[in-house]
Amino acid sequence: MDMELVKRIEAALFMSPGKITLKELMKNTKGNVASVRIALNQLVNEYHSRDSALEIKEDEGGYRMAIREEYAKDVDHLAVSPAIHKGILKTLAFISYKQPVKQSEVINFRNSKAYDHIKVLKEKGFIRKEKTGITYNIYTTKKFHQHFSAKKGSAGEDMRSIEEKPETISGEI
Repeated sequence: MDMELVKRIEAALFMSPGKITLKELMKNTKGNVASVRIALNQLVNEYHSRDSALEIKEDEGGYRMAIREEYAKDVDHLAVSPAIHKGILKTLAFISYKQPVKQSEVINFRNSKAYDHIKVLKEKGFIRKEKTGITYNIYTTKKFHQHFSAKKGSAGEDMRSIEEKPETISGEI
C-alpha cells in the first residue's frame, strides 16, 4: 500500500472544514479511483482498530474526519466556528446591509442557492426569520454582530442588531 497516499488523504480529511468527495480526494492526492478507495479504506480501518477518539465517516457522497459521538459532547465547546463559504458570506452581507429584507428579495438578488445559504446562516445563528405574508423578513442577530464586529473602540462598536434596537435601524442604511 502507498503510505504516502494514505498520509495525503489523512491530511486532506483533517484540513477540510466539511466533507470531501472522492473526486476531490483524487484531485488533491493525484491518485486514481482504485488507489484512493483502497487508501481511504485502510485509513478508516486504521482509525477503527486503534480505538481513536477520531473516526472517518462517509456522509452523503463525501468523507470527513470527525470526533466519535461519545467524545464530542466533551469537546464541542473548543471548536472554532468553521469558515463560511464565500457565497454564503455574500448572502449574509446583503442581508446585513438591507435588513430587514424580504427573503424573496435576497433570492432575487443572489439566486436560488440563497435558500441554502439562508438555511445555513439560520442554523449558525447569524440570522433570524419572521413570517410576513407569503415570505419572511430576515434580520441579523446579536451573534452575527459579536462574530463580525471590529474590536472595541472602532466603528464596529456602533453595530447593533434589529433585535436590540429596531426603531433606530430602519432607514439608516
